[in-house]
Amino acid sequence: MFCRNQSSRATVARGSAMEMEVKRGRFRLSVLEDSAQDSEVQQRIEREVRIREGACKLLAACSQRDQALEASKTLLTSNSRILALMTRLQRMKEEQAMLRAGRRSSDGGCVDDRLPCTAKLAISDIRIPLMWKDSEYFKNKGELHRCAVFCLLQVGTEIYDTELVIVDRTLTDVCFEEPVIFSDAPPTFSLRVELYSCCVEEDFNVGFSSRRLSRLGSSSSSTKRLSSASSSTSGSAGGSSSPGGESPVLPPALSLRGPKYHLLAHTTLSLSHVQSSFRTHDLTIADTEESSFWLPLYGNMCCRLVAQPLCMIQNVMCGQLRIRSESNPEDWRDAYGVLSGSFLKCYQQQEETDSLETPVFTIPINKETRVRATERDPALHAQSISITSQCEGETTYTIVTATSEDTHNWMEAFWQHFYDMSQWKQCCEELMKIEEPSARKTVSVTLKQGSLFHEMVSPSSSSSSLSSSSQSRNPLLPLNRPVSSEIQSLLSTYYNDSY
Repeated sequence: MFCRNQSSRATVARGSAMEMEVKRGRFRLSVLEDSAQDSEVQQRIEREVRIREGACKLLAACSQRDQALEASKTLLTSNSRILALMTRLQRMKEEQAMLRAGRRSSDGGCVDDRLPCTAKLAISDIRIPLMWKDSEYFKNKGELHRCAVFCLLQVGTEIYDTELVIVDRTLTDVCFEEPVIFSDAPPTFSLRVELYSCCVEEDFNVGFSSRRLSRLGSSSSSTKRLSSASSSTSGSAGGSSSPGGESPVLPPALSLRGPKYHLLAHTTLSLSHVQSSFRTHDLTIADTEESSFWLPLYGNMCCRLVAQPLCMIQNVMCGQLRIRSESNPEDWRDAYGVLSGSFLKCYQQQEETDSLETPVFTIPINKETRVRATERDPALHAQSISITSQCEGETTYTIVTATSEDTHNWMEAFWQHFYDMSQWKQCCEELMKIEEPSARKTVSVTLKQGSLFHEMVSPSSSSSSLSSSSQSRNPLLPLNRPVSSEIQSLLSTYYNDSY
């Protein structure tokens, strides 16, 4: 691991959100010292702090229930990301300190230089069955209980949230069908799935009245309140504490009126749960029936969890080869070999690999394949590689490269490939299919949908001359409600950072 000999230098931009957190004593400056490994983590923390501040301000200014639910969800997700990133940054600092002291990582034990490849991990079609009472579901009796729920999914420092779903007794399942993709998961990954719930009240009480909101730009005291709100975020506004325990990073709770999410259930998935078909997993219920956000969960979650290791979708090694089979030892073929997935594909020319041409022949590569470097053959004037495949009977191939260095590189590639396949196990038996998520819905919504942005941003002077007919043709025209430039800038920044 790269390590500097001299002291590291802190790189916190003056006036940035990170500097404000340091001044308030919520971060230790020593944690933010610059290094080649943690600069990217610091940038990600900066971004999440900005999103958290924007979500906090929006939560204080929301005038509709749906807006407040989304803002509170964003706040919880951002808090969880900051906690995960700060935990990662702290661990990196500890490892760097141990390296400076000449000691190994805190994990201890012998550290193998060979590391397995990472994978593209996807979870999709999440279905959580509900178990309503007969009187509630079939007879439609009792008080209508409605909750807003979403899932928070985490692998390491990658944290994503699902869409928000309103659940009542008319639904038998809570469904999140869109795939969530993690781009850099190790074979030892731990995917934590958390289900958050918030009771949806019919008579939603906003934090500010419309009249108060319209005066927000002219009142200095109101501006100070928003500044105070931006400096901290609510653990209670974000619901339960995020995975990993209490965060030393997250500020104290805000006295913001609005929806509060709570952890309802959770589960953890690992490599053993990966397969192409759907599987059912047990859920751990985190609260009781007396809670206002309670939903009658059946106790299970059905989903599809698949993985694509990089060794299955990327070229591990390629180069010019001479190949012969044991069945015809005199027939040498010049080929361009590409080691990828479960095959060593052999083409006539390198250009054929880009044009998706069918290879001349392929050699199966799996856990049953044996590869070894042979002694230097006087007849070949070079060292060769022997590949014995067990597919449809035992077949042995001999491979010769141009130089001994190429032979060494191919052997290293084979050993790395076998190691990757041994770590990812069933994921390397066949390539699993991953569906790409659909494009995010645009944040531009109609007035009927109640976008806070279009509800508050003042129209330009030219828009005031538009007739009512032109407004009906363009539903995205903002309402004529003068607010401060600070709030306009806040909303624009929030949507840009979030999406």
